[in-house]
Amino acid sequence: MPDKTTGVRHRATKIGEVVSRAGNKTIVVKVTRRVQHLLYKRYISISKKFHAHDEQNQCRVGDWVRIAESRPLSHLKRWRLQEILRQAPTGETAGPVSGVSAVEERQP
Repeated sequence: MPDKTTGVRHRATKIGEVVSRAGNKTIVVKVTRRVQHLLYKRYISISKKFHAHDEQNQCRVGDWVRIAESRPLSHLKRWRLQEILRQAPTGETAGPVSGVSAVEERQP
């Protein structure tokens, strides 16, 4: 509902991790929240995936982003990328430390 003084609608926002780039200008964001179990009173993690619109295709898998609620953009997309909070580390440092590939290590 819009604010009566400014006319601006406050939309829901969520923070999560990009787990997939589902297509052109689309990302899948996994949002995890901790809730207390009703019977056992233990805290459990519940996660849900949201499809969001990424206009510039700037997100990568592993980025932490804030998404905001928007009008329906497609069959599944109801959210849009608001900002990137933390970039994922680049893939240059991943891999074996010694410089030998994993395939070469397994051969006798």
